[in-house]
Amino acid sequence: MARAKQLAYELALPGPHSVLRGDLGLAGQPGVLFTPTSGHGLPAIAFGHGWLQPPLRYHGLLRHLATHGIVVAAPSTHTGPLGSHRLFAADLLAALKTLVSVQLGDGQVKVSPDRLGLAGHCFGGGSAVLAAAEDSRIRAVATLAAAESRPSAVDAARHCRMPGLYLTAGLDLVAPPVGNAELIARWWAGPVQVRELPKAGHLGFTEGRHWSQLLLAGKGERKTQRISRALLTAFFLKHLTGTDAYDELLDNDIKGAKILESPVLHPGV
Repeated sequence: MARAKQLAYELALPGPHSVLRGDLGLAGQPGVLFTPTSGHGLPAIAFGHGWLQPPLRYHGLLRHLATHGIVVAAPSTHTGPLGSHRLFAADLLAALKTLVSVQLGDGQVKVSPDRLGLAGHCFGGGSAVLAAAEDSRIRAVATLAAAESRPSAVDAARHCRMPGLYLTAGLDLVAPPVGNAELIARWWAGPVQVRELPKAGHLGFTEGRHWSQLLLAGKGERKTQRISRALLTAFFLKHLTGTDAYDELLDNDIKGAKILESPVLHPGV
């Protein structure tokens, strides 16, 4: 338990890599890109923003993952109130295709096609599940306050056999855990973990201020951001690079992020 707490503290701090920020628009897709300054065979994820949220509200998280050696792309499509989960899922996969197909950082950064993951918040979380169900290259999926989608992320979860991590916000009034993330995780076909952040609100994962706070209750929460950064970093480093250095964090409760009883039904097996 003490070791898990120490790992959570360490992984909430920036990693050893300097970071470059890029523009996905140069590859024909609006969005942002964060990479370590150099490295070959690197892991990469595509991150989906929440409902009405621009990628700007997650820059701290995206940069943080890059400091730990993970390339991250965040498309800025479907940020309006009528965004399409299905089309956004396709955009997430297109972003990963871009990361794999080009050399980044003036040729000093190369992503491995065997180390790909997906992540997302709310709308982006549901879309990440849809994308994972469509692409066998995806090795891991993590979501923050994931919301149900159209088509259904619950149905798509039946086809997801890669590891999944679901962080839920106990004070979430937009995507309540029981009817959203926990239900998606219940039908996940692979190994899955659900953690509750009991004092977190729906917007606790976001950064800065945004006009959407006039419509959605809550605001960014530093504690929520620190915990989610540590857990996502540990999760993706384990499942995309094969390290077991963070197992004690991933396998144990920490203050502010309790592991819920396994919801796995493995309906697709």
